[in-house]
Amino acid sequence: MQDLLRIHIEKIVPLSDEEFAVVSSYFTPKKYKKHQFLIQEGEAVAYNYFVLKGLLKLVYTDDTDKSHIVGFAMEDWWESDFRAFYTQSKATMSLECVEDTEVLCLTLEDYRKLCNAIPKMERFFLEKAYFGFIAAQQRIISTMTSSTKERYTQLLEQHPALVQRVPKSLLAAYLGVSRETLSRLSP
Repeated sequence: MQDLLRIHIEKIVPLSDEEFAVVSSYFTPKKYKKHQFLIQEGEAVAYNYFVLKGLLKLVYTDDTDKSHIVGFAMEDWWESDFRAFYTQSKATMSLECVEDTEVLCLTLEDYRKLCNAIPKMERFFLEKAYFGFIAAQQRIISTMTSSTKERYTQLLEQHPALVQRVPKSLLAAYLGVSRETLSRLSP
């Protein structure tokens, strides 16, 4: 499974075998069952997670107890409550398994040590942050300017594998519409 991490990293920065041995030493593998929480709102966030296998959902619950799906993460994706992780504050979101999931976990302390030990890893994480920021901006713009049908079509085009795996009720929550509305849009 560590090979998946190496392939992922080497899309951005090359690593020698020795460098990858150092990189992989900072990660801890963990397995979680469907419906199990990796992060719960109000708790400390110990890890940034790289998904090896499975599917996660990141959920924000507002003051009226309405749940909003902020995002999903499947194989080859990273997920966490990043604000809480990097500021070492309490989580404002929950991270839950939609499927049985295997992840590689990286603590903030080990992230910093890794970037010091292998400086090119800082470039890797910076590139991942850029792309995550771009995706978040695009989602905000899409939410403000696109119809539900357009947002659903964009999701289908950008992440067809994700759409096949996520239950319609969760896709509807992610898009901010009812299950019935999504059913009318689905092919």
